Amino acid sequence: MDQDQHRTTTRSTPSIVLLGLALLGLLTFACGVAWRPAGAGWDAAYDVVLYNATYLPAAALCWLAGRRVPRERIAWRALSVALLMSATANTIRTAGAGVDGAANGSVAVDGLALLAYLTLYLTLVGFIRARVPRFHPSMWLDGVIGALGATAVGVAFLLGPYLDPAPGRDPIPLLQLGMPATDVLLLALLVAVGSILGVRLDRTLVLVASALGLMMVGDLVLFARTVLGTYVDGGLLELTWLSAIVVVALSAHLARPRPQPPAAAESRTRLGWRLLALPLACNVASLVVLAIGWGDELPAAAAWLAIGCVVAAIARTGITFREVRAFNEVREQARTDELTGLPNRRALLERAERVLASATARTPAALLLLDLDGFKEVNDSLGHTAGDQLLAQIGPRLQPALREGELLARLGGDEFAVLLPEASLDEAQDRAERLRKLLLLPFSVEDIRLHVGVSIGIATAPVPAATVQEMLRCADVAMYAAKAAREGVHVYVPDPHGGSGDRLRTMEELRTALQSDQLVVHLQPQVDLGDGRVVGVEALVRWQHPVRGLLSPAELLPAAEQAGLLRPLTDTVLELAMTATARWWRTDRVPVSVNLAAANVNDIDLPSKVAAALARHGLPADALTLELVEDTLMADPERGRQVLGQLRRLGVRTSIDDYGTGYSSLAYLRHLPADELKLDRSLTADVDRDDRAAAIVEHTAALAHALGLRLVAEGVEDDATGAALARLGCDVAQGYAIARPMPVTDFLQWLAAPRRALVDESS
Repeated sequence: MDQDQHRTTTRSTPSIVLLGLALLGLLTFACGVAWRPAGAGWDAAYDVVLYNATYLPAAALCWLAGRRVPRERIAWRALSVALLMSATANTIRTAGAGVDGAANGSVAVDGLALLAYLTLYLTLVGFIRARVPRFHPSMWLDGVIGALGATAVGVAFLLGPYLDPAPGRDPIPLLQLGMPATDVLLLALLVAVGSILGVRLDRTLVLVASALGLMMVGDLVLFARTVLGTYVDGGLLELTWLSAIVVVALSAHLARPRPQPPAAAESRTRLGWRLLALPLACNVASLVVLAIGWGDELPAAAAWLAIGCVVAAIARTGITFREVRAFNEVREQARTDELTGLPNRRALLERAERVLASATARTPAALLLLDLDGFKEVNDSLGHTAGDQLLAQIGPRLQPALREGELLARLGGDEFAVLLPEASLDEAQDRAERLRKLLLLPFSVEDIRLHVGVSIGIATAPVPAATVQEMLRCADVAMYAAKAAREGVHVYVPDPHGGSGDRLRTMEELRTALQSDQLVVHLQPQVDLGDGRVVGVEALVRWQHPVRGLLSPAELLPAAEQAGLLRPLTDTVLELAMTATARWWRTDRVPVSVNLAAANVNDIDLPSKVAAALARHGLPADALTLELVEDTLMADPERGRQVLGQLRRLGVRTSIDDYGTGYSSLAYLRHLPADELKLDRSLTADVDRDDRAAAIVEHTAALAHALGLRLVAEGVEDDATGAALARLGCDVAQGYAIARPMPVTDFLQWLAAPRRALVDESS
């Protein structure tokens, strides 16, 4: 941490120095505005050298900001170039001016100044592209409304008096109108950016917009005074531009990378006062322009721009109605289960929150949690299509038995829930028995009559469950009890002597443990059976319970599975394993293995999480091996192939754990992109004295090697077993004969002087 702070300080030192130089230039020039030594030399020193030199540190800061914020690099580099071009044009113009400050016109200098302004447009476009990855029609329309409205106001009130001069006054040459015209266009672009992004507190945009606003004010005042012949060189007006330059320098100094907006944010409906404030203001301003200009009192161009703004606002209204309708449709879809058409878990939770808010001990609410018995067999024997057909019939079967206001929802898989507002425990039991009888009737699936069972857990609120989550957990515990006892319907009742109450308490305590650093990893080394080298280490989770002491995975994992916490549990173990590996990787390149659960295989963010964890700890991909249980892979081999393929493309090794205990298929093994097989201890325990077990291991080793896989044997309890496994072709061993799982600090000591055991001396 100290090194990171030192690098940050080192990087920020040049930025602070440059900001200080820009501020010093402003203050020094400001002193010269009030009083400066007499003489043409001093005037040149102030107006030519000091004034324009202030631009240079600001330009350098913008260039550094482009390096520091890659997504905004184009914007910052364009701003840096614009400042340099503007300073060059100012220097040439001021140096060629006479003593009275009247400069001779130069097409080249004016062209350079104009190019600097056009580059500012590129700056604004760069900033908005960095903040809006994908444009929607409403964004374009908001930008058009803002641009047209601002331009209408600018043409009407800023350029209007000069486009149509008063009687007796000479018209302004078009070339002289170039500067205020570019300012009006810059104002239009600024308002368009604000209309697209909405009124948001973005520090960089606020500072840059403030600086550009100061520049525009200075330009317009200069133009007006020049037309009237009242401009005097070296006055307070010059401080306007220099102040803008210092504000630009400050914004570049403070620029930092911004988090990229999530993909979900891109599709949200563009509603709310923050997004509509500027377009609405521009539309009102356009109406004002049209009202004032009635009777040809303002330029015709202003009127046409205002009309365009109003037309764009009408189109925006139509887009808004369409977006609102689409938003409501998406919102409804987000609360509906796609397969069954029933409300989903999100809809149930939202409705349950409202129901529990009015539930009392006199008028309790009840939740029934239904889990189909035998559904897995339907999927396995008839296929997932038949299983989907069965699930789709649950709603029509149960809905007629529900009263108005009661909600049937599908939670996922073969789990359903029924929410009963204002239902006593007796009423909930009667309703559960009725629903159970309906589900016990046969279903017709692909012309086959099927019978499935159902286990129903009942929980009530506000007693014993006070919240929606507690009611779900109580119903879940009751449902598991009904399934275990094969009694069909079970009511959750708090058990002061333990039992299901202990399970529920453990589930709740585990949620706390995941947030309070109670989980640790113990490490068990793996050695090469050929030369005894330490070639890996498996991270095994332990729970350092504040009351019950150190708990093993046997006590931890069932609670995590029932509570739906396997995914965050694996994320935590992965982080702990990476933290530990970083402690030894520089001196001992020993990779760590982390087990994945079934929930992780379905986690589409798993590869990105793994990549982020490796980068966060400064570890290469080959420092990690991820183990997937064979049963998980066989349940959904296509998904398993996708996950393993993505992980291997990252460079992470993958292992099939507990090989030989599940529903193995050589066809699946052929297509799974794994790096190693890990033999379950049930296959390795007796290889030194059971010829049949030895034959299985020997042929499995030959198969693994033929497929290019490394074979790891776990559960190696003694040297004789290890020696036998080495002779049979196993590559790596793990077990008590090498070392027991140990805390990280103990493993570091063990790694410094490992026991060289199980080496196959015959080779």
